[in-house]
Amino acid sequence: MSNRGVSRGARGGVPGGGDGGGRGRGGGRGRAGSPAPSGGGFGGDRGFGGGPRGGRGGGGGFAPRGGGGFGPPQRGGAFDNVPLIFDPHPGQPARVDTRATATADTLITSFKRMRVGPDRPVRPGYGTLGRAIVVRANFFPVQLKKDVYYDYSIAIKPEPQSQKIRVKRRILQLFEESPAGQPYAHAIAHDGAQRLISAQPLPQPLGGSVTYFEAGEQGPPQKADRYTVEIIFTKELPTAPLQRHIDGQDVKATDEVNSLISALNLVVQRQAAQMGYRFGKNRYYFDDEDKRQLGPRLWAFMGFFSSVRPVYKQLMVNVNVCMSAFHQPGNLADAVRSFDRGSSGASPHEFLVGVKVSTRHLGHKRVKVIRRVTGNKVASRQTFHCAEFGGIISVKEYYKRKIDEYLRTEYNINVQHDDIPVVDVGAPGKATYLPAELCTIEPGEPHLGRLSPNETSEMLKAANRRPAVNANLIVHRGMQRLGLSPATPILDAFGVTISAEMAVIPARELMPPSVTYLKGGPRVNNGSWNILESQFHHGGNMTNWKVVVVRDGYSPLQGPGDPRLMNLLKAFVAKCRASGIKIVDKPPQIVPTQPLPISAEDDGRRRALALVEETLRSLGDPKHLSMVVVLLSKRDDFIYPGIKRFASVNLGFLTQCIQLDKALQERGQDQYLSNVAIKVNAKLGGINHRLDTNAMAWLTQKKTMMVGIDVTHPGPSSMPGTPSIAGIVASVDKDFVQFPASLRLQKSKQEGIAELADMMIERLQAFRRRSGALPERILVFRDGVSEGQYDKVINEELPQIFAAFKRIDPKNPKYQPTLSIVICGKRHHARFYPTDSQAADKNGNTRPGTVVDRGVTSVSDFDFYLQAHAGLQGTVRPTHYVVIYDENALDADRIQQGVHAASYLYARATKAVSLVPAAYYADLVCEQARYWIHGFLNQGSASDTASAAGQGGPQQPRGRQAGDAAREAARQRVYDQAVAMWGRGLHENLKDKMFYL
Repeated sequence: MSNRGVSRGARGGVPGGGDGGGRGRGGGRGRAGSPAPSGGGFGGDRGFGGGPRGGRGGGGGFAPRGGGGFGPPQRGGAFDNVPLIFDPHPGQPARVDTRATATADTLITSFKRMRVGPDRPVRPGYGTLGRAIVVRANFFPVQLKKDVYYDYSIAIKPEPQSQKIRVKRRILQLFEESPAGQPYAHAIAHDGAQRLISAQPLPQPLGGSVTYFEAGEQGPPQKADRYTVEIIFTKELPTAPLQRHIDGQDVKATDEVNSLISALNLVVQRQAAQMGYRFGKNRYYFDDEDKRQLGPRLWAFMGFFSSVRPVYKQLMVNVNVCMSAFHQPGNLADAVRSFDRGSSGASPHEFLVGVKVSTRHLGHKRVKVIRRVTGNKVASRQTFHCAEFGGIISVKEYYKRKIDEYLRTEYNINVQHDDIPVVDVGAPGKATYLPAELCTIEPGEPHLGRLSPNETSEMLKAANRRPAVNANLIVHRGMQRLGLSPATPILDAFGVTISAEMAVIPARELMPPSVTYLKGGPRVNNGSWNILESQFHHGGNMTNWKVVVVRDGYSPLQGPGDPRLMNLLKAFVAKCRASGIKIVDKPPQIVPTQPLPISAEDDGRRRALALVEETLRSLGDPKHLSMVVVLLSKRDDFIYPGIKRFASVNLGFLTQCIQLDKALQERGQDQYLSNVAIKVNAKLGGINHRLDTNAMAWLTQKKTMMVGIDVTHPGPSSMPGTPSIAGIVASVDKDFVQFPASLRLQKSKQEGIAELADMMIERLQAFRRRSGALPERILVFRDGVSEGQYDKVINEELPQIFAAFKRIDPKNPKYQPTLSIVICGKRHHARFYPTDSQAADKNGNTRPGTVVDRGVTSVSDFDFYLQAHAGLQGTVRPTHYVVIYDENALDADRIQQGVHAASYLYARATKAVSLVPAAYYADLVCEQARYWIHGFLNQGSASDTASAAGQGGPQQPRGRQAGDAAREAARQRVYDQAVAMWGRGLHENLKDKMFYL
């Protein structure tokens, strides 16, 4: 399900070319910092000002600032002359396809005659609330001229021993160029491994042999591997079932329909697969004039996503622009040296792991994958046992003495750069060491690790495009580079025609709810409001609080008695009191840490963390502390996570971090402290704001509990075996403001939630303690689930929820509240563009409240796209909501308007957010819990036991089975150590508090 395990900053990928209100997958989210906080919203913890971490409130993550092209914001770019509104036919009104309006209503009539259960409900109707508008969507109509295609399986023998996906793809490329395959190459498409689609019947048997050599070589080397390729007929793929499905005659997509859709994706992506660099599902990137340098030997490439999708009465292809970071091809030693000069904290392992490199010291090209970097083990210090040379030998000496047993040519390689660690490219159980100077980074290698702050800033500039600019890129570049329009020979062979015109569909703008405070009546404007003169509905108790000053390097303060510090604390106290927080009007106790040792002299900042923990433990009994305010002079990838772990797991008190360089600025200090006060009050159990009774009616008509569920997984830079983290939050009363949490560790990258029933019971118990009774109705918002996993939620997670209902009250085992489950999806590529200025904001985005449930939504699923927030930067991304289980008989208007209104209830912002708060909180709590096992998630290093694929260097054989067993044992050790670090998880003192804000 969701995979968000990137260490800090950005992983380098920018879905959609930067999304103003997106989740900001490159920033925050437990990766030790949000690279681009938004201007408004709230501040204080971790983001130290700005909007919600990762930009859910608009503008975080990779959120471009509204400029055009690839130059500075609003000037110097290649698309500065693009109008604010994308209009391919100036002077002609945008006309909505009638299939999305009148004919769609007949489909709903047929649905109402169907008998369906609560699971996977069909659409009950279309929404009617709001002002009707017309938008363009980045979907392009597809026509199929053929009645049938032909499906084949691919058998390659022998099975490649390493890099199977890459090697198989190359084998099939060689087969297509061979006499056996060449006659049919113009009318086939394949996945590069096991499936092939043909526009015409292929002769049977069909196959041949190929001699393997790498791309760019003139021919195979001596003793090259030989493979046999066999193309085996599987089945016909008629197009009639797909047509019946999109016509609404067969409501649910059958396996036959899904098989054809996946086949068409292979066809549609055939040219892109040949011309571009594939990275991520259905994404292809191009090394051309649209790239931008991010840092030393690191570039941002523009790419395009495409996916065939069935919608009512039409087959479509969804096309979007995206960007990602790629390594500059060239010598690996040069890359390591450049990395060291430009690095800001990442390790060489994180920078290089997974990168493909080629070697030629055997006389021919061989491609390897870097599995690990050996830390500080340079060629003269990295040793291994070599029977050929009578025992232990260094890598440097090995390469100087080695005579190749096949070619009888002497390596006689004198390693010149003995200041650079060697890399391991070995197969499982067999480490294979290569000096970096013998390796060349292959073209098109994506950067899998984190970006530095400067690199992240450059990525933001590269992705800094207004909606109309992105729309122009899609229509005028993406369609051509992907081979979609004009038609290519491969599309002609398959009888596929794709329109060059974006779909024009109906949409609506929902009205915002009224936001209320105890004092002051802010007016909502463009999805946000100002609270400088407002007072919270219910102020939390902060009568006993203390301040910790972290002395880490340079500090803007001269000491605990610095007048600037005292003035800051006085201003903070005044702001809290004016907002309604109960706080004494006197300075708190100020406790500075000892000066922390600098990073260069403190591996992993272990000594620094020990000093911080010692200071926090000196504060006294946590039960008597309302809040600990921590003043930080700089952002750090170790100290901040350490503070959160000590406070949340070991000690059990609430913390609020403040970044001094922002808080001490006179200009904007009042707004900054207001933002901090919002978070402080919510953590203390207070209520910042409410919505008017009309907006809350859909939730308050019955005793309702709103639940958010999410899972976060370790990423590429995490130690193998690092656990995933599952989190649940749930409301506890009728205000829907306080959402305490339950958390669990589970096996690494395990899909689904292992202990969902137990966590659900904890949430029901908390609701009963606060509300005096169990809820009659439960609304679950499940985050981080892909389209292919909806049924997995129904089959595996739903039974656990039912089990919790049976176990919560032994005296009433028949307790059965009505339940609805809604999937919240942000990792999609649907974008909507206004067709006139009346439906656009000042950046050219659609406005807050824009909802789409016609034209490009599912044929039958109960789904809709909602943009509740303002797209402050770049091209705004809506959230895709899908009701997959419903016992509450939700109708379209109720769920659409209800989720839109709830988006204004987010406790730590003064704006609507892009994701319903319950799901947002679940995401936040999972990312907060990542700090509790921070070292495992963010410090994959040379100590890893990783090994894979390679020959042609010094090796340590151990046997494949023994190697697999050793790697599994190492993963288990990492998991056990992470569990020990996790301890009992969230401290008992914090289990009823929103500590994670």
